[in-house]
Amino acid sequence: MANLNPKMRHFLDNLIPVYPEGYTQTIEDIRSRASVVTGAVEHVHKVEDRTIQGPESLIPIRIYSPEGNESFPIVVFFHGGGFVYGDLETHDAVCRGLVNASQHIVVAVDYRLAPEHPFPAAVNDCYAAAKWVYENASEFNGDSTRLSVAGDSAGGNLATVVCLMNKETGGLSIAKQVLMYPVTDSYQPEKYDSYKENGSGYFLTAESMGLFSMLYVQNKDYAFHPYAAPMNATDLSDLPPALIITAEYDPLRDEGELYADKLKKAGVPVTLKREDGLIHGFFNLFSLLDSKDDIKEIYEYIGYFLLEDTRNLLRSDENIILSEK
Repeated sequence: MANLNPKMRHFLDNLIPVYPEGYTQTIEDIRSRASVVTGAVEHVHKVEDRTIQGPESLIPIRIYSPEGNESFPIVVFFHGGGFVYGDLETHDAVCRGLVNASQHIVVAVDYRLAPEHPFPAAVNDCYAAAKWVYENASEFNGDSTRLSVAGDSAGGNLATVVCLMNKETGGLSIAKQVLMYPVTDSYQPEKYDSYKENGSGYFLTAESMGLFSMLYVQNKDYAFHPYAAPMNATDLSDLPPALIITAEYDPLRDEGELYADKLKKAGVPVTLKREDGLIHGFFNLFSLLDSKDDIKEIYEYIGYFLLEDTRNLLRSDENIILSEK
């Protein structure tokens, strides 16, 4: 805890609701708390809300565009929230930051949430949305040949699962994947040291992850399905180059880093960045604290990764980069 970023400490000490001892949070508590995690936003040239047809219902999307008339590369973004909360508003600041850092069009997807819509509803919505973006990119000056996927936490899970689905079923071309402190495994807190070290007191808790898992994967036959827990995929070869960002004080840290290692061993170019002193959800939290400049370099790094020619992403140990902060 000695290395915890002071602004993260301020958030933990002052901005998290305090419940009575022994009280178990409900899904309503969690969703109401999510509405607090918003803050300052950057200006982007154009923002447009649309709805597209999903597998079973309409899917709201939000298209963020940089200034210019040329054809822009695209990032399809899936928000975090344990698969049970979050929407276009909770991650508005994050999407705007990605647009300005990468000069990509960002398309945010408001997929269906559990427990009302358990696995695989979110997976199906996200794949359908990515496919729609790929097929209709020209409508909003997007370049479908330069389409990437990204997401944070549960959204990081969904981003890499979309890559797995596309490998198996086809339908679109994905250039890269950006996974921000992703969920990559089924809920197994005993398996990872980061759960033991950071499972309480750092915003995301082991208890919350257990609840999210129970609400999302309601049919236990799917608990270890690769589309729910991509760590269980038997073949990760030929997936898009990946940037995986983890946080030191995050219970999900170790599964994100193990997934990076598994991708690398499958021959996928991987860049891993562990951000020391930070907690799960820090992209949103710095925006909440009006402190986006604190993570400006991380946004810039994502932008560099997205814009870098894939041919320059070497398949070697040099791609594993740990923060030295």
